[in-house]
Amino acid sequence: MFRGSLTALVTPFKNGAVDEAAFANLIEHQIKAGTHGLVPVGTTGENPTLTREERLRVVEMCIEVSAGRVPVIAGTGTNDTASTIELQRHAKTVGADAGLVVAPYYNKPSQDGIIAHFEAVANAVELPIFVYNIPGRSIVDISVATMARLAAHPNIIGVKDATGDIARVTRQRLACGEDFIQFSGEDASALGYNAHGGHGAISVTSNVAPALCAQFQTACLEGRWDDARALNDRLQPLHEALFAAPSPAASKYALSLLGLCEAELRLPLVECPEPVKTQVRAAMQGCGLL
Repeated sequence: MFRGSLTALVTPFKNGAVDEAAFANLIEHQIKAGTHGLVPVGTTGENPTLTREERLRVVEMCIEVSAGRVPVIAGTGTNDTASTIELQRHAKTVGADAGLVVAPYYNKPSQDGIIAHFEAVANAVELPIFVYNIPGRSIVDISVATMARLAAHPNIIGVKDATGDIARVTRQRLACGEDFIQFSGEDASALGYNAHGGHGAISVTSNVAPALCAQFQTACLEGRWDDARALNDRLQPLHEALFAAPSPAASKYALSLLGLCEAELRLPLVECPEPVKTQVRAAMQGCGLL
């Protein structure tokens, strides 16, 4: 079920509110383009600025609109274990296929604290968990030894790895076993990640280029590495452009060019500057998107 290109969906806004019509349209666009799965309310979905009610609604909408056509991994992580359990329970109730639980941010737990956090969530709710390891935002890094401890829990089935450490894929596979699902959380290194044994990516770029990202991931999964490299070469300028400003500013600008949503963000994020817009347009043209 969990393989290939899964899109870390943006949350469209219009006049300060969640744009539900645009979100539904974006989901349909993703599925028609061949995206293998959807991940609402992650970092790319600006979850720190969503109210609790908005967060629940966005997850519900994603499940309703996708209607079982692709798996949905709901962003349920917070830096508070009790709140994470509540969100994980909601995700199960409304029909999510798994929850994406980020390493607790800001409060900077030890490795023992990280284990206690994830095990508490996994014990409380019988819904598969993908561990989200993103030390650049959470400050804490989940070590390979800790990941192996977590992988021993039957409800913890995989990781979204945004460390950028490609060698970690092999180390985690050896420590956690072949069945532990490893997704790249960094588009630019996804080719190397997959070559080391990864199973796909939870991708930001696939918001903008879902068909190309799905084709790239399928080529990797099928061992067609020449095709994968060629697709990656096309996508690389877009990967770089979409992170030339704090994400998801550039992604929302790109989607606005495609008529899929407004470029609107919530503070403290602001729209990307003109040089980044120029870079995004050029990269999209290079991919044949404009």
